[in-house]
Amino acid sequence: MKTLAIILFVSMYVCLIAFPKRRAVTALIVAAIYVATGILPVSQIGTAVDWNVLLMIFGTLLLVDYFIESKMPNLIAEKLMDLAPNVMWVTIFMSLFSGLISAFIDNVATLLMVAPVGLAICKKLKINPVPMIISIAVSSNLQGAATLVGDTTSIMLAAKEYANMDFNDFFWMDGRLGIFFAVELGALLTVPIMMFLFRKDKEPVEATEKTVVKDYVPTIMMVAHVVLLMAASFIPEKPEITNGMICLICSLIGMVWEYFKDHDAERIKRVVKSLDYDTVLLLTGLFMVIGGVKNVGLVNDLANLIVSVGGNNLFALFTIVVWGSVLISAFIDNIPYVATMLPILKSVTATLGVNPCLLYFGLLCGATLGGNITPVGASCNIAGVGMLRKEGYEVSFKDFTRIGIPFTLAAVIGAYVFLWVLWR
Repeated sequence: MKTLAIILFVSMYVCLIAFPKRRAVTALIVAAIYVATGILPVSQIGTAVDWNVLLMIFGTLLLVDYFIESKMPNLIAEKLMDLAPNVMWVTIFMSLFSGLISAFIDNVATLLMVAPVGLAICKKLKINPVPMIISIAVSSNLQGAATLVGDTTSIMLAAKEYANMDFNDFFWMDGRLGIFFAVELGALLTVPIMMFLFRKDKEPVEATEKTVVKDYVPTIMMVAHVVLLMAASFIPEKPEITNGMICLICSLIGMVWEYFKDHDAERIKRVVKSLDYDTVLLLTGLFMVIGGVKNVGLVNDLANLIVSVGGNNLFALFTIVVWGSVLISAFIDNIPYVATMLPILKSVTATLGVNPCLLYFGLLCGATLGGNITPVGASCNIAGVGMLRKEGYEVSFKDFTRIGIPFTLAAVIGAYVFLWVLWR
């Protein structure tokens, strides 16, 4: 059964690359085979699917159309264009902006809020939005490990049985700079990468038209997303779907307000009909496939392989944990992977008699950043590609990896060196 799971998993990724317009169908077919063959038992389907992520995407997308129609993204775009001398710097500012937000709220929610601004900028400048939206997506993934509230894996690491960290420990811990600065160093190193990748985009930018926003309710609900998601991150032992419900409820409140303001039922129907169901279905299929992979023990096998290759050499083990995590997280969701690796690393470091934080932080950085390598490596990437598809732009693996791989290498190398120098 394990062999069949591997064959199907590899075949799925080959098809995802070869048939980008059929990604959702491909993932769902493989997921159905996993269920039919028992690789993913029917009883585990409910737990395999990350309902929290799906609710966040579904909920936020309901409000995104209203947010775009309010013209607030256009206004923000104009302000950013006033600050940037050319197209290259607009892209860099947008990427850093999304990274900053994602350090404090979920990456997917960040993408869904910031990407409409990027699209508005590209429409004003009449340029291809693919590079900018990909940069926003990978930057949103980039800083998930920066704070306690940035990503689920950060919360897992901070648990009492592992690193036992509070919010401030991500900045300063045991008399040393924390993981926040390792992540920020990686983020800064992506700036010269973007300057090189977009070096030809030197067209001057100027916001000649001045947008007037008449409806601020969608913007208020978007801000409410951010504030409530940050507040909820400090609630201990909250339900797993808390973030998803926050996004959904904020969006529904916004839609109800808009209906009573205009009494336009047809507008609501258009919004619901235009939702990016393809992205939701693709994620559902991938969650089920990854659940099957975890069920047959492949994630455990990979984790044990990493540790066994590293042996008793701390530098070798640290190197393999970081770069092995990058590679594995490009194809496997980082949450089950990190959940598997944490207890293994705790045991190994206890045996070696070393501070486990070096390997914990290396694991978190590698697993968080690895998803940037492929367009299906992280939920945020899938959502970004889905938004581009809705605008009529198909994103190939080549398009994505052209930006994703350099981003990942720069960010991981920076964090890798920083952590080894300060925490070995």
